[in-house]
Amino acid sequence: MNSRKVVYLFFSTLLVGSISGAIVGFVLDFHVYTEGSFLNLFFGLIWLLGICAAFSLISQMGFFAYLTLHRFGLALFRSQKLWNYVQVILVGFVVFDLIYFRYIAFAEPGETIFHYMIMPILLLIYGLLVAYLKAKDTNQGAFIPALFFIVVVTSIEWVPALTVNDPKWLWLYFTPLITANTWQLLTLHRLTKKEN
Repeated sequence: MNSRKVVYLFFSTLLVGSISGAIVGFVLDFHVYTEGSFLNLFFGLIWLLGICAAFSLISQMGFFAYLTLHRFGLALFRSQKLWNYVQVILVGFVVFDLIYFRYIAFAEPGETIFHYMIMPILLLIYGLLVAYLKAKDTNQGAFIPALFFIVVVTSIEWVPALTVNDPKWLWLYFTPLITANTWQLLTLHRLTKKEN
């Protein structure tokens, strides 16, 4: 992979994350940005693009950290099958933690755990879908690492918003992370593919 492809991956991920996050942020606070003058809308959109670009940079750091971690995991366990088992167990733990610990920390009296199950279950389903697409485009060995990356790494990157538990910030933070992570995951193999 040459420097031109690395630069392309960097800036395309930055654009995908910042634009998707800005769209969701604009929809969530539509009345805030549309009230007042044109400058209010202009600077509001600049702010949204900037903050979501920062979140997509976090996504990129997480992606390259996972690529390194994956190599360490393969070397440590000396078997892709064993490393995949470890990753599946960690995916299960993260989904459980997203449900249980958020319920313990933020549940109001009378609120059931079901409300806290929706987001992690949807993230897991989305991770399975992206992992299927990745495995279909590359090989079956890519399924578990892709699932791990989408569920576990995205959740780790998402922790600052999870601790606040504000629905607006949850979505504003999550959107650039998930779109940037998906973009990187589904683009990297196309960039590294050897031309005939």
